[in-house]
Amino acid sequence: MPPLHFGGHEFRVASRALFWPHRNALIVADLHLEKSSWFAMRGQMLPPLDSFATLDEISRLVALTGATQLWCLGDNFHDSHGSERMTAPARGLLDHLTSSLDWRWIIGNHDPDLPAGIGGAVIEDAEVDGLILRHRADPDERRPELSGHFHPKHRPARGASRPCFVATRSKLILPAFGAFTGGLAADHPEIALACGEAGEALIPAAGKLLRFPLARERGERRLVRG
Repeated sequence: MPPLHFGGHEFRVASRALFWPHRNALIVADLHLEKSSWFAMRGQMLPPLDSFATLDEISRLVALTGATQLWCLGDNFHDSHGSERMTAPARGLLDHLTSSLDWRWIIGNHDPDLPAGIGGAVIEDAEVDGLILRHRADPDERRPELSGHFHPKHRPARGASRPCFVATRSKLILPAFGAFTGGLAADHPEIALACGEAGEALIPAAGKLLRFPLARERGERRLVRG
């Protein structure tokens, strides 16, 4: 897991998540659990496998890192009623994770009314050891801030588009962790506006963290699918 220094702390990049050794915590964003069942209710019949796949990957990272705490940075479910639609295996895995970890749900725009019965603690945002954890980056925030929301992806000059982190001096935006999520180009104007300054796209590869400078502004808007 390559190291990443931000806000005076050292993290380790674990796939699309962060491991915070100081807190023995995993940080993930935008799980969008039960997104496939949300689409199924609207006539797009997709297999209900995304929630279990996402939670199974969290289980793998917990085993890899030995994490005892987990922070989800909003849009945890695709809607506030998603937990009611979970399959028995997915719900069983979620119950196991929330009971065995100090689990914190930060609410997002997709799930502002999470039910108390999902386990863990539901909060709006948090300040932890000088870092602000919230769902969507606040351009007026001057303290070091971790967030999600935008699902950033980056396509290097040579290679395919991949989920990435977007980093500036004071902001770190995590990629979407969910198994069924699209993404926004890391150099999209909305991300630049949220960051307030030019940043870098960070992509873990072969035990290293590749860095790609991002332009401050772009004249086009681009959505990355898949």
